[in-house]
Amino acid sequence: MTQKETAQQKRQARMEAELARVQQMRDFELEAVRRAGGHGFICGIDEAGRGPLAGPVAAAAVILPEDLLLPYLNDSKKVTEKRREVLYQQIREKALAWAVVMVPPERIDEINILQATYEAMRTAVGQLSIRPDVLVNDAVTIPGMDILQVPVIKGDARCISIAAASILAKVTRDAYMKEMDEKYPVYGFAGHKGYGTKSHCQAILEYGPCPIHRRSFLGKILAGRPQTAHFSEHPTGRETGRMGEEEAVRFLQKKGVEILKRNFRGRDGEIDIIAREEGVLLFIEVKYRTSGRCGEPEEAVTPAKQHNICRTALYYLHSTGRGSQDPMRFDVISVTGAGIRWIRDAFPFIR
Repeated sequence: MTQKETAQQKRQARMEAELARVQQMRDFELEAVRRAGGHGFICGIDEAGRGPLAGPVAAAAVILPEDLLLPYLNDSKKVTEKRREVLYQQIREKALAWAVVMVPPERIDEINILQATYEAMRTAVGQLSIRPDVLVNDAVTIPGMDILQVPVIKGDARCISIAAASILAKVTRDAYMKEMDEKYPVYGFAGHKGYGTKSHCQAILEYGPCPIHRRSFLGKILAGRPQTAHFSEHPTGRETGRMGEEEAVRFLQKKGVEILKRNFRGRDGEIDIIAREEGVLLFIEVKYRTSGRCGEPEEAVTPAKQHNICRTALYYLHSTGRGSQDPMRFDVISVTGAGIRWIRDAFPFIR
């Protein structure tokens, strides 16, 4: 037997073992439903995001075909992110019915996380295109449901339908938190998804909560500290500028923009960020506000300020041997409690 044939046999044996594991999950689920006197369409239900300090709680409801076996389907916490994405697409394509519902932070603060989770689960079941006959849940019984429920301890690792629901709920919520990372980059939501990591807690202490934080979860962290809409402290002008520039730089780098220089000073003033995007030289003024009470940040870039920025840009071009005919642009990045806006071509080149 060749080395290639041996490797192929090993892969086949691993796949057979994996399918047997998933079949065992299916058999366990069917037996649990049978013992409870259930039959018909089985709906798996699970949630994601009960514990984080920020973001919604998500709940998914899934009805799978009786003969469907998806290799590597498991509790979402036991599956890699890449594998979860593949399973997410497979479940959506092959399920008889599925739904995912997210309940926002303000509702969580209003009715508490447990009731918000139940609300998301009930709504998800209600949105299914097929009415289920049995609900298999991960260790909970959902109030207010007139359908037979079978709670299973550690059900997301033991029942195939609950595992499928756990994948849909987690991938949906994680995608949302990645979007929020673009809007509120200082907190690092893309990495920790809103959970209370050390870096996340430190960011909350430094900047205060943002609109997607759960205020009812932050009591111990923010004990004795003011809770404003975004940054909780009122720094000096110099500190404010630094904080805004740090956020702007992170934002630009995520967009693939190359940072060439920061705080470049000339005889007529200073340019906060000099960068390059697809061959175009960018001269960027960063304006920051802890609130909107003083108007939009870009409004502070007056004609006189624009003139000084342009003269400082000429000085930069001269000092670096670049020509003023090279492609260039003057942008403003607005940093506020609502997030970051990038105003391209904010004003023309004034010679």
